[in-house]
Amino acid sequence: MPSHAIADLPDRAALSNELHARPFPELKAPGRAAHVAIMADGGPNRDGDAERDHLRALLDRFGAHHPAPEANHWSGRLGRAFLKWERHTEFMTYTLFAEGLGDRPYEGELFAHFPTDWLQQAPGRLMTSCLVRVELAEDDHDAKTRVKNGLSAHFAAESLSTSHVLDSAATIMSDFRMQEGGHVRFAVLARPSTGPRRIGRIVQRLLEIETYKSASMHALPMSRDVSGKVGKLDHELSDLVRGMSDKDGDDVAALDRLLSMSADIEALGAETAFRFGARGAYSAIVNQRIEVLREERIGGRQTFAEFMMRRYEPAMRTCESAERRLADLAKRTERAANLLRTRVDVNLARQNAELLESMDSRAALQLRLQQTVEGLSVVAISYYAVGLAAYFFTPFGDMVGLGKAWLLALIAPLVVGGVWIFLRRMRKRLEAHEE
Repeated sequence: MPSHAIADLPDRAALSNELHARPFPELKAPGRAAHVAIMADGGPNRDGDAERDHLRALLDRFGAHHPAPEANHWSGRLGRAFLKWERHTEFMTYTLFAEGLGDRPYEGELFAHFPTDWLQQAPGRLMTSCLVRVELAEDDHDAKTRVKNGLSAHFAAESLSTSHVLDSAATIMSDFRMQEGGHVRFAVLARPSTGPRRIGRIVQRLLEIETYKSASMHALPMSRDVSGKVGKLDHELSDLVRGMSDKDGDDVAALDRLLSMSADIEALGAETAFRFGARGAYSAIVNQRIEVLREERIGGRQTFAEFMMRRYEPAMRTCESAERRLADLAKRTERAANLLRTRVDVNLARQNAELLESMDSRAALQLRLQQTVEGLSVVAISYYAVGLAAYFFTPFGDMVGLGKAWLLALIAPLVVGGVWIFLRRMRKRLEAHEE
């Protein structure tokens, strides 16, 4: 009988299981790990089936079972090692865990599980690869002795970082450099009381620090390119803004250039939005993973947090600066365009007012001209009307003894008045019809 009588939300069980789908690995000391992260072709819009096919090709070589058709993570035995595979937003990782140590530190024999031809067929490019060596150390003093007399020889002294972590449950060290074979090396000196699960969590966090550090650094070349483009656009914008104070400048041409610059800036922002956003997320993960290690300093050596502050954070601040400069340039360009658009609108309004004033003057002139023409029309029509009337009334004038001159003198005022009244009424009718 179900415990609830109400229907579940879609994917309720799947979302709940997702929180437990990627448990930390277990690793006993002494042990080792090999890790490779591959930036997928196509970024976040890549072909997931190609990556799963790549995993299946590796599993088939060892006779291991396949993951589910749409799986984004898989873990299981791979020969004498334990493989953990994960798909992330834009990259995938393969991590091998094995017990025992090799004959020589960091010789990379565990990578033999990754055949060369299989790696060459990966649907992406190598982002980072790591080798982790896990040894036992009886106490903090034993760990310091091992660091000083043995393990430190496998790292670059100028960038070596080491510290006790998780209340001295282990000692970690790395120089974050690509050493022989292109691998970044890590060392973990675990105390006898530290269990396999805790060692696995420590190793997993170290690998995540390196992986997400490399992923976030992927934005640095882009940020430098953006800074160069922003510098050129900023210089051009400054020239345009200074030119706006020139009253004789071509405002319309300047506005067109500003709008073109805005389009270029928006395109640049769209091209970099994902990378800059991903960089911020990856950087936050790196800092969070270091924070949860709860580092304790060993003598005068730098900790992981100090290494990141001195070497990693400046690169992240460079990316942040490029992102802020691009956003600031977009706002400044928008403000300048709005200001210039207002100026163009004001000039257009002034020109329209002058045009309307000119049209009023022309209309008044046309009215006076029309009135003049109307007066001339009255004279012309009256002249011909008086002539016609003279032909009609001359016989009657002879009958009453009026000469032609007196007859015209009497007829002319009446005809002129009648024509004027007729034309005036006609003009009023036309004006009323137009209204």
